[in-house]
Amino acid sequence: MTDIAAIRAAAARAWGIRVTPLLESPGLNRRAGRRVLVKAECLQVTGSFKARGAWAAISGLSEADRRRGILAYSSGNHAQGVAWAAAAHHAPAVIIMPSDAPSVKIEGTRGFGAEVVLYDRGRDDRDALGAGLAAERGLSLIPPFDHPDVIAGQGTVGLEIARQAAEAGVTRADVLVCCGGGGLSAGTALALEAEAPGLRVRTVEPAGFDDMARSLRAGERLANAATTGSICDAILTPRPGVLTFPLLQRLAGPGLAVDDDEALAAVAAAFRHLHVVVEPGGAVALAAALFRREALAGDAVICVASGGNVATGVFLRAIGGGEP
Repeated sequence: MTDIAAIRAAAARAWGIRVTPLLESPGLNRRAGRRVLVKAECLQVTGSFKARGAWAAISGLSEADRRRGILAYSSGNHAQGVAWAAAAHHAPAVIIMPSDAPSVKIEGTRGFGAEVVLYDRGRDDRDALGAGLAAERGLSLIPPFDHPDVIAGQGTVGLEIARQAAEAGVTRADVLVCCGGGGLSAGTALALEAEAPGLRVRTVEPAGFDDMARSLRAGERLANAATTGSICDAILTPRPGVLTFPLLQRLAGPGLAVDDDEALAAVAAAFRHLHVVVEPGGAVALAAALFRREALAGDAVICVASGGNVATGVFLRAIGGGEP
């Protein structure tokens, strides 16, 4: 079970993790019509928040389990986080990645020394493939979100937001979080419940892949009809997590969705106003602050820029567009 004690314990042993800044720009505030504070997890080790959960999970294993090796499945950010954390703990890693994942993420994962196994996202069952390899090789499976230590590690983002927002004079606001399976959203919500109860998590997803938002409305876990078809590859998941969904049912506000063009516009806005590089899936929270203004209340909003591992062509396409 993940709770605030587990999140604090993850923070205490996260010596390899960066404290990322909470950024603000007058120009971005004008565009959004309110204060926008951006938690720049795109500046995290490996370029995304996923390093936090990976480190928490791997550091929590026994030495014997680490020696046998780690297995994970991911479109890229969790893959790189696990590969990096495994290498730092001198553990071999096998990463299952979709064959259509951006090459920058596949090569980045290999660059940390991991073995990469590719699969067809539309045809193959990555969970079954991962379970089979884990059993065959005796590997410890670290899933991307439905794992207590992974959720706890992601929750360290919430601990930092609570402190940084208070320093910025923001004690009541929606906290927009890019959401796939819900590990970051759930962990952040748990941390904020304890440390900053005036800050409320709102999940943000790509339009057409908003299974968490629909599930929160329905009161049950609903699946996406498709698993491909958005530029926001980092947050395309089949359905909400078994562990994460009940936490978000209890703690999160209504979910939001943005389309691919809005995500690309947010990539451009982050670069122009904050001088940071964010990938489309990591920019949907900022996109919601810019394009779903009527769905938000208050004078400030906090957005988690969850990752910055973007292919060069996609980034050039984003910054070549008009001002959002």
